[in-house]
Amino acid sequence: MDGLSPEIEQVRAICRLLEDHRASDVKALDLRPLHSWTDFFVIATVSSGTHLSGLLRHIRDYAAEQGFAVFRGGGRAADDSWTPVDLGTAVVHLMNGSAREFYELEELWNSAAVLYP
Repeated sequence: MDGLSPEIEQVRAICRLLEDHRASDVKALDLRPLHSWTDFFVIATVSSGTHLSGLLRHIRDYAAEQGFAVFRGGGRAADDSWTPVDLGTAVVHLMNGSAREFYELEELWNSAAVLYP
């Protein structure tokens, strides 16, 4: 650990988990100064519906191993374009390339500090 808060370490661990399972362009944003309904966004690009399903399974397994809950999410969108997963302090956004380009979450939250990469 490099002196970061346990919450930031957890967010970074989720980012590494996603990258280990071939998610691309993984980013984490610190939203704490901007609003109160979540502390962090993790945004990652998936390559297919099957890839999205696998990542959801890995996130659920990781959450169970670490002893925290998946509050909402994990249900897939009908077109597999965007699935948010609410982990309490972090919301993970799994998006295909088209959805990521269209919604531009990083631009919407451009005043947030980037925690990862």
